[in-house]
Amino acid sequence: MVEQEWLSERFAEHRGRLHAVAYRMLGSRGEAEDAVQEAWLRVSRAGTGQVENLAGWLTTITARICLNMLEARRARREEAAGALPPEPAPEIGSAGPEDEALLADSVGVALMVVLDTLTPAERLAFVLHDVFAVSFGEIGTVIDRSPAAARQLASRARRRVRGAAEASEAARSAERDIVEAFLAASRSGDFAALLELLDPDAVALEVRGAPAVASFFAGRAQAARLALVDGVPAAVWLHRGQPRAVFTFTISDGKITHIAIDTDQGRLQRRELVLLHNQERR
Repeated sequence: MVEQEWLSERFAEHRGRLHAVAYRMLGSRGEAEDAVQEAWLRVSRAGTGQVENLAGWLTTITARICLNMLEARRARREEAAGALPPEPAPEIGSAGPEDEALLADSVGVALMVVLDTLTPAERLAFVLHDVFAVSFGEIGTVIDRSPAAARQLASRARRRVRGAAEASEAARSAERDIVEAFLAASRSGDFAALLELLDPDAVALEVRGAPAVASFFAGRAQAARLALVDGVPAAVWLHRGQPRAVFTFTISDGKITHIAIDTDQGRLQRRELVLLHNQERR
């Protein structure tokens, strides 16, 4: 009983850091709390007789739980999606604006979305090493790989993150301003504003001509989010927080000439998608 009380007190001391690790790995405050709670259940059953580094041991247990959760999440996302469903109310995933702001403040603008493009092992290696300074030896233990392999995973993830930082520069381009204005006009149903943004001969799907395209999109982009798709300003249509369609824009002389839609889930998985937020602009 005394040992259990001691362990409970020590776990409480480390709980804040464990929650931070889980949150940055999972991107969801609720899932992070679930992971920490599961870590406590495992710790309380295991005992600490052979543990030399309690902090490292607790981090390893929590990281393994998060890795399992990430792998399960990835498996669900790889399930085949059906036809594009009716447009729902806006849903942007489990993390709210406060959660997104906290994570972005810790590890960089739009990183939460970039992390979702990494494999679970890459994500774990990057977050543990670059954010929490966990050694590659300890990371290798978590993912059952050598320290050199863990280093390589973190390096690969780091390159993707750097790419996102470079992409944020492209986000301030004139093309982004046009796409953002188009989405805003579409959401509000501002027909005149849509006409102003469209080339007179604009084409979208099978619709031709600015008036027809403006009528088609007016009031229909409630679940669409401004994004960088392969580094280019575009829009992503979300359903239950997951991308189901990508809208790409051809822009010439400041006018939208063509809007294409891609709903192929296989292609969407292979594309670089970075959601953008109006408040990130300076």
